[in-house]
Amino acid sequence: MSTITTYSLAARIIHWAMALLLISLLLAGLAMVQSLEPWHLTLLSLHKSFGVMALLLAIIRLALRLSQQQPDLPASVPHWQQRIAQLSHFFLYAAMFAMPLSGYLMQSAAGRPVSVFGWFTLPNITPISMELYGFLREMHALIAWGLILLVLVHIGAALHHGLIKRDGVLESMTGLNFSKEQKPKD
Repeated sequence: MSTITTYSLAARIIHWAMALLLISLLLAGLAMVQSLEPWHLTLLSLHKSFGVMALLLAIIRLALRLSQQQPDLPASVPHWQQRIAQLSHFFLYAAMFAMPLSGYLMQSAAGRPVSVFGWFTLPNITPISMELYGFLREMHALIAWGLILLVLVHIGAALHHGLIKRDGVLESMTGLNFSKEQKPKD
């Protein structure tokens, strides 16, 4: 059983940075499939660069998770809910890797370069194939919808724990006090 009650500062910073980045990337992806406006190519270029950044942050985040002790869920959380939380975190991590990798492979199959902020270009690693591109594009979209669902469930669970149950779960990632026991004012 863990004795810590909050995630490390590094884990909290990367969690919130990735939350903003992933939500931005998902919204940009939705905007790109809805429009062929002149800004589309600029947004696509930024989407690719920030997608690579998201993959790098996911690697760092996973390394932090594996190397640092995590706070336990409160004893008031039933075992079956703890198991669901573990599975949802597993799928969130899987999606954080699958999303940028499927995007990179998709671009590679289309023969399109993935330039990262103009600093360097990732090599194409698949044969150019419109069939493969189409498959990977569909996979990228399905993973995106799955990730959107997981993020919404994650946010809902966090808010439920923080605002309704007030059991310290949300506090462990925010550092804010949502618990039932309020500290007396001086």
